[in-house]
Amino acid sequence: MIKNRLDKLRLKLKEKGLDAVLLTKRENYIYISGFTGTFAYVFVTQNDAILLTDFRYVSQAEKQADLFEVVEYKGKILDSIKEVLQSKDIEKLGFEDDYITYNKYEEMKKNLLVKELIPLGSIIDNLRIIKDEDEIETIKKAVKIADDAFFHILNYIKPGVREFEIAAEIEYFMKKSGAKGPSFETIVASGYRSALPHGTASFKKIEKNEGVTLDFGCIYKDYCSDMTRTVFVGQPKEELLDIYNVVLNAQKSALEKAAKGLSGREIDLVARDIISKNGYGENFGHGLGHGVGLEVHEKPRLSTKSDDVMENNMVVTIEPGIYVNGVGGVRIEDIIVINDNNPIVLTASSKEIIVL
Repeated sequence: MIKNRLDKLRLKLKEKGLDAVLLTKRENYIYISGFTGTFAYVFVTQNDAILLTDFRYVSQAEKQADLFEVVEYKGKILDSIKEVLQSKDIEKLGFEDDYITYNKYEEMKKNLLVKELIPLGSIIDNLRIIKDEDEIETIKKAVKIADDAFFHILNYIKPGVREFEIAAEIEYFMKKSGAKGPSFETIVASGYRSALPHGTASFKKIEKNEGVTLDFGCIYKDYCSDMTRTVFVGQPKEELLDIYNVVLNAQKSALEKAAKGLSGREIDLVARDIISKNGYGENFGHGLGHGVGLEVHEKPRLSTKSDDVMENNMVVTIEPGIYVNGVGGVRIEDIIVINDNNPIVLTASSKEIIVL
């Protein structure tokens, strides 16, 4: 698995005319090396793979990154990086321009003594965009934990319970089930607050006859899940039930059309057209979905502006929503795997209307 990733990266190095790449973004070095610690500088050349870290992580790195030479750095990190580069005669070094700060770039430019620092652009993102079998199986487990948490929380949601208590119970359940933690700040938005697309849990109490939007996920073995369901406590307004059915139709339709070869824009349009024809076009202001993997939001994007073309084994969300101030909002989200014309739906939780 790691060898295949290294081979693909080295091919990209050759195409771009690079002697080496330097990776410091955690998700990227996990992907390329297998090392999951929180501090590392990873170098890859055509012939070498070196992982530079401090004494806290040496043993872990030697165990996890068995295809890499693990070097413990002492003193100033830039001096250690420079030593590695000089020992391998690196002149053209690729760096993560979408992650490295300008200040860090200036430091590197001044101290590393390479002839050229060349931005990598989307090279690593484009390698990570297609998931291998092991990645998909890990994401499936993360999705299963979230599904189980949703089933669990249905018995907990009732009038008088505060949103933050629901969020805490979801996260506690996921951690008890083997998750490292939530993949983002858990959203619990009830009543008028469900009109907030990212209404993270507040002190508001759940009241009768209102909707509750739950958007959450977990990290399992460094891979993320992400799901959204909207449920009702008692009988909500008729308009909110109508909105739910429009969103559900849009979500199912876009999901079924999520096929290899289509762009993110084309799939987004399927859901957006349904929502617009029902009079709620202005109330769906975000994109339809995004990639999920080592990060909960990564490539590809599914939106009105996305030219990302779907390929098999991309893992993406399908999550249309409608948000009406003074009424409330509904969002429904599944994670799927692109699979020719038959997307594989990983999220198993019911999408039919649930009244508690």
